Amino acid sequence: MATSVLIIDPKCEWYRERLAQAVPAAEIRCAPDARAAAPLVGDTQAILGMGHHFSDALIAPAKRLRWIQAFTTGVDQIVSLSSLRKDVLLTAMRGIHGTQLSEMVFLHMLVHSRSYRALTRNQERALWEKHPQQRLAGKTVVIVGVGLIAEALAPRCKAFEMSVIGVTSAPRALPGFDRMMKREALQAAAALADFLVVLAPLTPENEKLISARVIAAMKPTAFIVNVARGPVVDEQALLEAVRAGRLGGAGLDVFSREPLPPEHPFWGEERIVITPRQAGGTVDYHELALPTVEKNLKLFCEGRLSEMLNICPH
Repeated sequence: MATSVLIIDPKCEWYRERLAQAVPAAEIRCAPDARAAAPLVGDTQAILGMGHHFSDALIAPAKRLRWIQAFTTGVDQIVSLSSLRKDVLLTAMRGIHGTQLSEMVFLHMLVHSRSYRALTRNQERALWEKHPQQRLAGKTVVIVGVGLIAEALAPRCKAFEMSVIGVTSAPRALPGFDRMMKREALQAAAALADFLVVLAPLTPENEKLISARVIAAMKPTAFIVNVARGPVVDEQALLEAVRAGRLGGAGLDVFSREPLPPEHPFWGEERIVITPRQAGGTVDYHELALPTVEKNLKLFCEGRLSEMLNICPH
């Protein structure tokens, strides 16, 4: 009997065409979004899609569900669902985000250091006016959370002649890092940062990891970049520090509330740069994800569950 698989993604037909050839044992159905997927989950054994597609309303009726493949690295939104049974295998997408997240980090750092928002307004007003320009060279970047993405980011920071410090619960020598500091020394590390980049996953112990105390330890010229998850940073403490001139600013791609409400005070802050959770996405993301999806689908259909890539305990 064919394995019933549901793919939820705007590129679902693209996935189906390629996976049908590679894994003929799978009966693949498609939905561009969660609403279209709802009538199809009843007898499906596997659901593949972005983390935000999953909800209790979606998976509760899926009584035969045995596997979820998240197209995202973070699975906190899925793990938190009360309808997620313990016997459902959960796998994530890892190892394909390093390049694009690193580039987004640099976008935020350069927008800040090169006064790009002011320069853009000048162009809109046809105004020839110069603004202060800072180099990244010689600055210290502190990366909080040392995983695959941090391993991709650190050598790129070195290419910009930056000093790189990693903060992790498992210090080890890695290319691109000048120094590693233990998680317990986060405040001391933050005090050294010109740029503090947040890459730590959202877990109960990481909620507000970048706390008011950590922010208070930072230089008044320092800049926070968060491309992890919104709740990892104490957003109210960050806002207060920026407004009081105790922090140079922040570049935020993720937020505790998403989409960020129009009335949120972040929108009006000159020194807070906002991107709408786009750090990990690219126009060719589906091509990057396909090898992992294909391998895991083959292994699932063959019953080789323990060999599947990026298994997430829950």
